[in-house]
Amino acid sequence: QVQLVESGGGLVQAGDSLRLACAASGRTFSNMAWFRQAPGKERDFLAAHSWSGDSTYYADSVKGRFTISRDNAKNTVYLQMNSLKPEDTAVYYCAGGRRGGNYYTPSSYTYWGQGTQVTVSS
Repeated sequence: QVQLVESGGGLVQAGDSLRLACAASGRTFSNMAWFRQAPGKERDFLAAHSWSGDSTYYADSVKGRFTISRDNAKNTVYLQMNSLKPEDTAVYYCAGGRRGGNYYTPSSYTYWGQGTQVTVSS
């Protein structure tokens, strides 16, 4: 059974940092990504990592503040989030198993974690 399990969310103050983790089991993914969804809004792309060329991609809104990384031995992808802002408040999801399509579209991914809440207070 393929599973993605996120952890590391919580309540922090503006300017703080958090590191989210997404542990995969059941298979190894060549492409993994992080998205977030705030109440009443669409699921937005944040960052993606591809084994091919060890490439990373970021949304403009988080470039320079968020960093995606992978630990292949642990089959885990991380999202380091620095200088957090209240507008970063959302449920954060990891995704894997991109079946074609572009890396920033949610429908490109087959597998999703259950999400972890990040709340940033001002």
